Amino acid sequence: MSILVTGGAGYIGSHTVLSLLEQGYEVVVLDNHSNSSFESLRRVKILTGCDITYYEGDVSNRLLLQNIFSENDIKQVIHFAGLKSVSESVQSPLKYYDNNVMASIVLIQEMIAHNVCELIFSSSATVYGIPESVPLNEDSKIGGTTNPYGTSKLMVEQILRDTAKAYPQLDITILRYFNPAGAHPSGLIGEDPSGVPCNLVPYISQVAVGKLPKLLVYGNDYPTHDGTGVRDYIHVMDLAEGHIAALKHKMAESNCRTYNLGTGKGYSVLDLISAFERQSGKIIPYQFVERRIGDVAECWANPSLSQQALNWTASRSLDDMMRDSWNWQQKNPTGYE
Repeated sequence: MSILVTGGAGYIGSHTVLSLLEQGYEVVVLDNHSNSSFESLRRVKILTGCDITYYEGDVSNRLLLQNIFSENDIKQVIHFAGLKSVSESVQSPLKYYDNNVMASIVLIQEMIAHNVCELIFSSSATVYGIPESVPLNEDSKIGGTTNPYGTSKLMVEQILRDTAKAYPQLDITILRYFNPAGAHPSGLIGEDPSGVPCNLVPYISQVAVGKLPKLLVYGNDYPTHDGTGVRDYIHVMDLAEGHIAALKHKMAESNCRTYNLGTGKGYSVLDLISAFERQSGKIIPYQFVERRIGDVAECWANPSLSQQALNWTASRSLDDMMRDSWNWQQKNPTGYE
C-alpha cells in the first residue's frame, strides 16, 4: 500500500517524502512543478536510496487522479499541493480559489470514488486571521482572514469538516502550520522560491549569499520586545515528522481532527537576523520600511494538543533552523538550477 503525496516535490512536501521513505512507506508523488523542481525528488532518492512513483500533473486533473488511484494501491493521501504566496493571492484571488479550493474538491471526490479514506491536509495558521490573543490553540477563533491565500485554506478546512460528517468512513487530519524554516541537514534539499522570496528566512539567506542587497523589515513599531513582528518558526524536518505522527494516529472520537504544528515560541524578525548571523558569520544588512497591510504583531502556537494526541514535539531550535538554512543556501546559491 502507498501514500499519495500531492505537491511532493515542494519545500515541505519533499522533506516529508524523505521522512516517509526513511520510515519504510511507499510513496507516490503528484506535482505540477508550478513552484517546485523535480530535482528535489532526485535528491531525496539519493538521500534515501528509495524509489518514488512519480506523476507530473495537476490535482484538478480528474482523469489523472483516476489513473493514479487505479494504477496504485493508495491507502492514504497527504495533500500539500496549492499556491502559497500571500501577496500573489491578493493580486490573483480567483487563481488561488481555483488551485487551492476547487482542486481540493476534485481530490476529495476521487478519493471517495476510489474508497481512499485517510487524508492529511496541509493548512495554515493564517486561518486564525488577526489573533484575539496568543498563543493560539485549535479552539481559538478562526476566520477574518486577511488575504485570499488564508481564506482558501479556511474554505478547504470547512469543506473537509462538512464532508467528514457526510462520509463517516473518512479519517481526516487538518494540520495548521506556523512558519516553516530550515532545510535537511545534508544541504541537498531546502526551500527554493522562484523570484524574490515571500518568506523571511530564504530572503535573509539570499542576502547573505549576495543574491539580494538587503533585507526589508516591514515595521519596527509593533508592541513587541523589539518592535518587529513575532512569529512561531518551526524546522521543516520537525514539520515533516509531524506528518508521520499524524499518519500513525488512528481515528478516535472524531473522523476530522485539527492540530497546530508549531514550537510554542515566538521570535521576532530581529531575533532571526541575529540567529542567522551567529550561524553564518555573515552580517545581514536590513532597512526598516512601512508595515504591510494585514500583518499582525504576534502569532505563535500552543502545540500542546499535538504533543498529547500525536506524541509529537518540535525538537529543533532556532539556531538549528538558521544553520541548516545557511548550509542549504551555501551549497545551492541558485537553488535547484
